[in-house]
Amino acid sequence: MPESSSRRKPSKKEAPVRPTIVGDEQEENPTWYKVTMFGFMIVGLIWILTFYISSARFPLGSATPIDLSNWNILIGFGIAMVGFVMTTKWK
Repeated sequence: MPESSSRRKPSKKEAPVRPTIVGDEQEENPTWYKVTMFGFMIVGLIWILTFYISSARFPLGSATPIDLSNWNILIGFGIAMVGFVMTTKWK
């Protein structure tokens, strides 16, 4: 009766070949990018906290020539959202 051929085990030196796409390099972001990203998030938070703690007087509330009243909340969230959108490009 004929014997079946045995399976060869792959040698340990062979690394799996992964396809590479030109321009798809995983480089880390520069330091300024991270600082800017977290800075936007913190500035947005501080803007909203300042609005609430000052009872709607600051940053652009009733105590200033430009009264944006509750639009300050939208401005604060907008600034913070810029930071959150930047996280999508963070490596």
